[in-house]
Amino acid sequence: MVHYGHSNQLRQARAMGDYLIVGVHTDEEIAKHKGPPVFTQEERYKMVQAIKWVDEIAPGAPYVTTLETLDKYNCDFCVHGDDITLTIDGKDTYEEVKTAGRYRECKRTQGVSTTDLVGRMLLMTKAHHSNIGPKGHSPWTGVSQFLQTSQKIIQFASGKEPQPGDTIIYVAGAFDLFHIGHVDFLEKVHQLAERPYIIAGLHFDQEVNRYKGKNYPIMNIHERTLSVLACRYVSEVVIGAPYAVTADLLDHFKVTLVCHGMTEVVPDKDGSDPYEEPKRRGIFQLVDSGSNLTTDLIVQRIIKNRLEFEARNQKKEAKELAVLEAMKRLEEGKH
Repeated sequence: MVHYGHSNQLRQARAMGDYLIVGVHTDEEIAKHKGPPVFTQEERYKMVQAIKWVDEIAPGAPYVTTLETLDKYNCDFCVHGDDITLTIDGKDTYEEVKTAGRYRECKRTQGVSTTDLVGRMLLMTKAHHSNIGPKGHSPWTGVSQFLQTSQKIIQFASGKEPQPGDTIIYVAGAFDLFHIGHVDFLEKVHQLAERPYIIAGLHFDQEVNRYKGKNYPIMNIHERTLSVLACRYVSEVVIGAPYAVTADLLDHFKVTLVCHGMTEVVPDKDGSDPYEEPKRRGIFQLVDSGSNLTTDLIVQRIIKNRLEFEARNQKKEAKELAVLEAMKRLEEGKH
């Protein structure tokens, strides 16, 4: 998957140097080492490219980063999170570059992992409740709770105000499990103006649940805020936007254009059209992203692969716990 934990890692990596190249693995490599990928390689290449701290991507990057890889892309060093990455046979994938002194580490984002998100989606099937594998929790794979701070928002925000001559475009939605459908839509919206300033209005969790049902949103408002802020096409986010796009909102942000994708617009609580005001002003525009991917479809992919994913998550947690045990034994052996 590609989620705000990855974006945060890329943000930290970019701050360590001047130019960030992100190596993205093929579906085949991921299937071999980790289990079935949620997004295809083409989707992942595009998603990573849309993250604002990324200067370039290296498609089909090898699972094990070697000095040869670094030299090929003319990189001084590589960066990885402070969780462990192991090959099929349980070796540290970064051994070679660490030895050569061309490895840096950044902090992993607390409270999110692909494994955790997959777990939340699987709980949706209601009939199925995953009990996380063997006794003891791996601190890397176990489910934890994300805590929002103002610092995190500041780190992700663009901090740019609209300038004279900017076209202020407003888009609203759940933007849940921020995916390629969202990226394609925002990219299309971005192309509508010479100097676009895109404001994304995110609905609160209760509101999203009202029109999406089940246990949506999969990601809470804090997580969705960071996911959208990480996208290079977005300038600003309204955290908890009203469902109806009101005159107040349009005047406050001096909005010149309001866009919506091809997904169904559920009426407001009172049965009215949430886009009534922008339509009345003649500033409403439908934008076809050309992508048919929705949050529902992602969840369906995961449920289809459910058994494979569960096996993957249990194996991954077991592998991490084994490493922890070994590390503990090493520590105890030193004393």
